[in-house]
Amino acid sequence: MRRARAEGRTGSDPKSKRKSRRRWLVFSLLSGLAFGSGCASLSFESLVGGRDESSSWHSSAGRAPLRIERPDAPVEYDVLAGELAQLEGDFELAREAYQRAALKDPDSSFIHDRLARLAWQLDDLESAVQAAEKAFELDPDSMEVRLFLARLYRSSEDFEGLERVLRDAEGRPLDADAAFALFQAAFERGDLEAAEALAHELQAMEPDQLRGALALTGIYEQRSDFDAAERVVRESLAEFPDHFLLFMRLAQIKRSREDKPGEIAVYREILERHPRHYGILQRLAQAQIENEDIEAGIQTFERIVELYPEDQNALRRLASLEFSAGRYEAAAARLETVLVNDPNDPDVAFALGQMRRALGEPGEALAAFERIGPEAPTFVDARIQIATILHAEGNLAGALEEIELARSLRPHRALDFQAATLRIELGRFEEGIALLESLLDGSDADIEVYYQLGLHYGARQQVDRAVEYMQRVLEADPAHANALNYIGYSWAERGENLDQAEELIRRALALSPDDGYIIDSLGWVYYKMAESLFAKSRVEEARERLDQAQTQLLRAAELTEGDPVVSEHLGDVLLLRGDEAGALQYYEEAVDMGVRENEQPNLMKKLERLRRALGRGNAQGRSTSSGGAP
Repeated sequence: MRRARAEGRTGSDPKSKRKSRRRWLVFSLLSGLAFGSGCASLSFESLVGGRDESSSWHSSAGRAPLRIERPDAPVEYDVLAGELAQLEGDFELAREAYQRAALKDPDSSFIHDRLARLAWQLDDLESAVQAAEKAFELDPDSMEVRLFLARLYRSSEDFEGLERVLRDAEGRPLDADAAFALFQAAFERGDLEAAEALAHELQAMEPDQLRGALALTGIYEQRSDFDAAERVVRESLAEFPDHFLLFMRLAQIKRSREDKPGEIAVYREILERHPRHYGILQRLAQAQIENEDIEAGIQTFERIVELYPEDQNALRRLASLEFSAGRYEAAAARLETVLVNDPNDPDVAFALGQMRRALGEPGEALAAFERIGPEAPTFVDARIQIATILHAEGNLAGALEEIELARSLRPHRALDFQAATLRIELGRFEEGIALLESLLDGSDADIEVYYQLGLHYGARQQVDRAVEYMQRVLEADPAHANALNYIGYSWAERGENLDQAEELIRRALALSPDDGYIIDSLGWVYYKMAESLFAKSRVEEARERLDQAQTQLLRAAELTEGDPVVSEHLGDVLLLRGDEAGALQYYEEAVDMGVRENEQPNLMKKLERLRRALGRGNAQGRSTSSGGAP
């Protein structure tokens, strides 16, 4: 019936059209074979009988001539020219050749179809539709032409045109491919009811294929009806057992419904049939990690490494998992294995260096970081790591040298601050301060420079200068919690401006309510207030402040998870209460944590004085050195 309608519309013989199309297809195939063979001796001129001096060359700027235009040549010549241009990727030149062919043979569906596809490749959708419609008019029985025209209508969201070329007079899809194309269009425009009906039609049209079932599964997934989607896949698995694609869809459904155990179970089901499947083992491990079962993920990656020992990525991933699980030695050993196979891998060397640092092996960490050459993206980061290790070991000059190298390769404000700090620690205070002051440029970045200047002046016990810089910070940023805390604590240390100090610290706490160090400052302000009140014989008020101080300091100790300064402050509170034994316990705790000399200059004196007062001397077996180790 479709053939009869087509004949009535075009008024031409469909048999001759099909014969013509077959002729062009054969010709295209032959030309494709000829020019796809890579034979260097087969030239364009040898095929067309040499160059005609009267003809003109088509060329583009900066490119060698590609084709000869021969107005009197048969249509096959222009088709061949189009084929050659397509092979060379010049679609515009190919279109010109096919346009000449269409003028010579206007009733060729094949030529108009080629013009449509070239226009599509050139992003000329309007011309592509016009040419495809002409090809369809000339050969309405060609499903290839219909499907391509439908694709163009789908791209332009002309769903009426799409329906016209893919359905018969009764409104049924012409075949399974047409049904699938109609399904895709309905699904994309959100018409799930129509898409579901088409999916069922597709199942009926090709019962021995999976397209219909998978289409129906997609509909149910879109509706979040995961039970129905899973049922369709399970039914298909009963008909197509061990079909890998179905298992993968089943895993995707489990993933979509956030059923990690279910997803893992599907992967294990697949592995029962394909125990060495690399992709599924990887997916299983990832699902286990996402399910927060690190141990299971490690076991799966161990299996991958066992099966595929040359897989460096799996080795790296396994090392990372072992590191996150606290198995530092095992992780480092894995990375050492990777480096044996690829000694120049900078990423592995960097990770190994980090692990060796975590294991407290600075020498091994330095050796790993030194492997990384200047060409590696992680080179600068490696030098910064080396500087950090050298700094910790007391090699300040070496650390500064590394930081200066990093600064020269990747300038950054944080590196500038580090370079200034190292200069100051090396005794080159004025030089470090000058470096910081050179960074001031009137921008918002000055805030951090002022803050760093304040810290360094404070560490040098030039408190007035430190407070001056912190006030500059607050002028630029009144909500700078650390500057508020610094000024408040500095005043408290001196026992001055205590009411203002409390106000500043409370402002800082409003910004960072769970900062244990700011809470320690508030406790210290209350201690200083109590100390002042006791000196004035206002005992009851003093005890109230002392209670407030102890409450805040105990909370600070909890939030900081132990800090020597906080412990010393608690000792001072108990000592002011008259609890010498309790004070001694906190002082000894502070020493055990490690004395910070610049912040705790009097701790050891207080500790020794209390030990003598209590008649304990050094009987507790604790060291009186600044190291504080028992």
